[in-house]
Amino acid sequence: MTFADDAIAWFDRNARDLPWREPTTTAWGVLVSEVMLQQTPVVRVEPAWRSWMTRWPTPGDLAAEPPSEAIRMWGRLGYPRRAMRLHACAVAIVERHGGRVPDDLEQLLALPGVGTYTGRAVAAFAYGQRHPVVDTNVRRVVSRAIEGKPDAGPNTTAADLVAVEDLLPLDEARAARASIAFMEIGAVVCTARAPRCAECPFEAACAWRATGEKLPEGPSRKPQRYAGTDRQVRGLLLEVLRHTDGPVPRQRLDVVWQDDVQRARALAGLVEDGLVEPLGAENFVLAGDAPRTAPTRLGGDD
Repeated sequence: MTFADDAIAWFDRNARDLPWREPTTTAWGVLVSEVMLQQTPVVRVEPAWRSWMTRWPTPGDLAAEPPSEAIRMWGRLGYPRRAMRLHACAVAIVERHGGRVPDDLEQLLALPGVGTYTGRAVAAFAYGQRHPVVDTNVRRVVSRAIEGKPDAGPNTTAADLVAVEDLLPLDEARAARASIAFMEIGAVVCTARAPRCAECPFEAACAWRATGEKLPEGPSRKPQRYAGTDRQVRGLLLEVLRHTDGPVPRQRLDVVWQDDVQRARALAGLVEDGLVEPLGAENFVLAGDAPRTAPTRLGGDD
């Protein structure tokens, strides 16, 4: 059996039961899941994904609403610019592809906010195509099992894509199955700090295990601090705006954080990122919630 065969056999027995893996899940559902799962654990994504797909089962459903509704629905998943990207993506899918998520990789990569990983993930997981789908989990599995190194580099490179593609079966459907299997093994077995080698399908042939080298001390990446950061302040400001209909005066936002300079910087960042719109100098709304003035009528009465 090949490396991919071992991974697929393991996945067939051990894969987690996740809603976006159901056979009835659309390409849109896969795309939404991939965006939500970026830097967010599955346990938090699953209920948010179900709610999102219930409200907006197609790109057209989301595109018909203002981006403010996407930001509200995003709730506290974190990194709310992802909600804006999903909304922009839905609009582009409607305008360019008649409301259907494209199955062509180049067209997927041309969508707003869809990068190397997400485009290939949708092509493979939604359409069963043969593409290397490489995230942190996959790079770690390949680094250990194939290259004999305890960890991969911080970013995906062209060499990573080539290395993973070389491991994929030629058959498209089986290649897509191998892609998701590699990812699952990295997520639940070949983890960064506590790999469960005895449960791994590659245990006997793992190049890293053969070296006897231990994991380096301490985390492979320095954990990101949240408390007291601009990210926390941005989240507090958005929380007020998400739960308010109509303009929010600056005075209401001032009470969420005592540091005037940091609060002003966080609010300016939200405006710059397009998540918040100012109404004059003293009022703010979520993107898309600003009242639109009616066009001026020309001519007399009908």
